[in-house]
Amino acid sequence: MKTASLIGVALGATLVIASGAACTRESTGTGPSAPVVTVGSGADNGVLVGADQPRSDSDFWSAYAGYLGPKAAAAGVKLENTSSDNDANRLKSNVDTLLSKNVKAIIMAPQDTAAVKPALTAAAAKNVPVVSVDTRPDSGGVYMVVRADNRAYGTKSCIYLGETLKGAGKVVEFQGDLSSINGRDRSEAFAECMKTRYPGIKMIEIPTDWKGDRAVSGLQDKLLTDPDINGIYMQAGGVFLQSTMALLRRSNKLVKAGAPGHITIVSNDGIKAELDAIEAGEIDATISQPADLYAQYAAFYAKAAVDGRKFAPGPTDHGSTIIDTGVGGTLEDQLSAPVVTRTGGKVGELDTVNTTAPGLWGHGG
Repeated sequence: MKTASLIGVALGATLVIASGAACTRESTGTGPSAPVVTVGSGADNGVLVGADQPRSDSDFWSAYAGYLGPKAAAAGVKLENTSSDNDANRLKSNVDTLLSKNVKAIIMAPQDTAAVKPALTAAAAKNVPVVSVDTRPDSGGVYMVVRADNRAYGTKSCIYLGETLKGAGKVVEFQGDLSSINGRDRSEAFAECMKTRYPGIKMIEIPTDWKGDRAVSGLQDKLLTDPDINGIYMQAGGVFLQSTMALLRRSNKLVKAGAPGHITIVSNDGIKAELDAIEAGEIDATISQPADLYAQYAAFYAKAAVDGRKFAPGPTDHGSTIIDTGVGGTLEDQLSAPVVTRTGGKVGELDTVNTTAPGLWGHGG
């Protein structure tokens, strides 16, 4: 699978990242001519905030990067951008650089949630608050986590598959990186749900570390030993979708929904390519992880931290819930992430929305 790449840092505080054509979490396998997404510098006279982009091979994060500049500008935040490219050591170096530029807060999205501790320690030593987006550091130490409920991702994906398959069959799970709390939350919740609610389904786990080639290689092997696989759970549609579709197509197993032999596929992300695949009957559902709201509330909480605002657990004024994570007093704003299907409606106890529902960022908002 080809990946998009970091193009460079433009003049001032503008970071340019190569993006998939769908401009959406992980790479969809685009070539070097793919358009670029610019991380804007926010408000010219705003509060200076450092913002580290976590990945350059990520369609979801390219979308987030595209949203961040305008959302920061609206919040009165000026951005100083860096990119750690999924490297904990580089993230620590970037944080040191941002601190040397006297940023007043830092936005980051650590992909290895244990290895981020040195970066957080450096920020704390300078009394610079940190907002963590999408992931929650294992040791706490951040002002606010902006995230959706990733355990709910695993549980809802399990319920969709379990109900659709009527509690029988074989389901492959592409596990995310278990060094990330997102990978752990989704994997643990999915496994618990399957074992307790759908014991008639055989669960086949494929570790991937969020890498599409590992997922496809593992699936190719499993299709040889278990050709009757009838379900797939992809923890990150952006990194897994296109390569999985290509493999199923080559194997004559990409059968449209409703036809005999269709493999029921549930994904997590909400990128445009997933929504299009649902409409085409190639996959069945996704959980729309809100890239636009991640950017909006990352900037909001960074500014709030600088202003000295305090928050408490409970409902917010933007339809989410702040929880106490139980990790060093860290709070987490859990934003809404709906289940998306072709027609919407009930699947078991799940309420789903259709692919044209207003507000789905994968269709441009």
